[in-house]
Parts: sequence; structure tokens; C-alpha cells
Amino acid sequence: MRDQSPILIFGAVEGIVDEAVVRRLIEHVGGKPGDIYGGRGKQHILRRINGYNQAAQYHPWVVLVDLDQDAICAPAFRRRYLPNPASFMCFRIAVRAVEAWLMADREAFSDFFKVALSRIPENPELELDPRRKVIDLIRYSRRSVIREDMIPRPGSRRSVGPAYSSRLIEYIEFHWRPNKAARVSDSLARCIDCLRCLLECFTALIT
Repeated sequence: MRDQSPILIFGAVEGIVDEAVVRRLIEHVGGKPGDIYGGRGKQHILRRINGYNQAAQYHPWVVLVDLDQDAICAPAFRRRYLPNPASFMCFRIAVRAVEAWLMADREAFSDFFKVALSRIPENPELELDPRRKVIDLIRYSRRSVIREDMIPRPGSRRSVGPAYSSRLIEYIEFHWRPNKAARVSDSLARCIDCLRCLLECFTALIT
């Protein structure tokens, strides 16, 4: 009989914020994060999607990318790049970016980033550019150190501040509530359901 240690789920993501989200979600459903690959953008992931899918014939995998403006909807994007997912592949698309999932826990986002709750969109998935929306919200933060960390500095060619990612990762790891956010974000809810199904199916196979 198999021991009761958590099942490893491997993954591939666009960047370090997405990696923090995937690790948090795997733990949220009772799994254990394995190696998380990528971190070099969406196209890097999509060029390797078939390889990840082959690996998912034998072990649980989750691949997460942002929808951005690349398709009308997540199902169309998924059909384009992985029409035949392997048995243990969870290929999910954040609508329209993973920042929408983070804003979807409105109370936690408001409390951590010190932004008025009334400013946070009630349906972040309707935002065409969730990352820009986060930056716009942070401009109203009551904490100057958060504004300095996350807002691009005057004259900078960067779209975000120097500690944008590290602040989001801190929020993800210690404050973000996936179950709360999933009540607002449909693509997040589907991702969580997919991960739970992945664990159940793999557990049934090996026990």
C-alpha cells in the first residue's frame, strides 16, 4: 500500500509570480509542489508544451499561462495549443493574467496593499490588462513603501517597480486566499477544480 505522503505535482509557468501562485494552489488542494519549470515567458512555455504533455502521461503536471489578448477566451486558447491533453495534464489559462486572480480576493488585496476596497474591481477577469490595473491601484496605496516598491520610477522604461514581483509573492504566500478568490474568478475556480481532479485520478491509479 502506498504511503500517505502528498503527491508531487510538477509544473511550468511564465515567471516567478506565476510560480508562487502554482505552488500555493498545489498546496491548497493537498498536493506537494515538485520542480516548476519555465520562468522565461509564455512563448518559452508554449514551445515546450508537447514535452510537458508527454511527461504528464506518467505523473501529474500543471502548466499555467496568461490569456492576455491572445484569444477571445481560454477554451479557444487551450484548443489551439493543447487539443489533446494527457491523462495527468492540467493546462490552465489565467483570464486575462494571473494578477486578476490575486485581485479577486478583494478584502485580502485591500488589506495587504492598503488600497481602498471600493477601488478594487468586483470582477477582475473583465480587466483587459490586470497587471496595469494592479499598478493603477497601488498608486492609491496608503503606504509609501509599497508605492515605491511596485510603481515604475519616473523615467524608467520598466512597466513595474523594482520590487513588484517580491511584493506580490509575499502576498500570495501569506495573505491570498485561493478559495475566496475562486468565488469571483471563474478561471481560477476551474484551475483549482482541475488540480483536485488531477490528484484524485492519480491517487486512484496508484492505490
